[in-house]
Amino acid sequence: MGWIETSGGYAVALDGTRVLCRNAAGRTLKQVPSKLKDDAEVVRLRQLAEWLERHERECREQVDIWLVRSLPVPVALLARVWPDPAWRSVLRDLVVAPVAADGSADTARAGFLRDADPVRGLGIVDLDGDSVRLDPAGVGTVLIPHPVLLEDLAELREFAAELGVEQGAEQLFREVWRRPEPAGDAPEGTAAQDWRAYANGKFAQLRHATTRAVSLGYRVRGGYAVCPLVEDGRSLEAAYWVGDDYPDGETLTGSLEWRDAAGRRLPPAEVGPVAWSEGERMAALVYAGRVVENDEEGAL
Repeated sequence: MGWIETSGGYAVALDGTRVLCRNAAGRTLKQVPSKLKDDAEVVRLRQLAEWLERHERECREQVDIWLVRSLPVPVALLARVWPDPAWRSVLRDLVVAPVAADGSADTARAGFLRDADPVRGLGIVDLDGDSVRLDPAGVGTVLIPHPVLLEDLAELREFAAELGVEQGAEQLFREVWRRPEPAGDAPEGTAAQDWRAYANGKFAQLRHATTRAVSLGYRVRGGYAVCPLVEDGRSLEAAYWVGDDYPDGETLTGSLEWRDAAGRRLPPAEVGPVAWSEGERMAALVYAGRVVENDEEGAL
């Protein structure tokens, strides 16, 4: 935006979410002088910058919900928000796919989102590198597929790099975890109803674990870090034990489990690929903040 004159011959402007200031000689300063901190124009721009940062964060969070919960997104909604730079920056270059008759992503017609128009529909670069349009008359909703659902993910990541794709939301380069096959000859579904790959992570204080979980965007309830999920239209949650003792006391993490809407613990066979990947992602991110007691391990 343009420069706004203020007191003392100074002028201020907003560059993204940063307030700039220049002096009467036209030189841009490294920071806004302290004597201008209460100036009406400076205060107004800082409030606007805070709102823009919050708006950008909310856009990313909403797109992340669409992706993680496999929620269909109306093309009309994408077209409506596209002119907003904050929305466009997080939506551009995401892989989108028309919703098939069974509600799944029609990945054969997927592509990188480049435009959204209420009349012309979505403009995408398809997986052959061609620019095409998804006609709104035939495509009313799309999915932003979780990467665990995308076939040939490694090849797709390479193709994205060739196109110079830089996604504003974690999709293609989001880490994925896949449910392991049942061990030995045991029938699938008879295994334990929890996953202990991230158990026994030591935190010097319980509040370190809970604060980390909350900072990563997860809720903490009843001693568990919780990630709400939707898969195949069914609500469920992943829950990772972090402890429920005194906040200042030491804690060890426990198992990761999945539950349905009624609170029933699900056997692995009933956990879908997205729910498994996001549950293990949550546990891995929290576990990475544990106390590391030897040189062979590292925390994120």
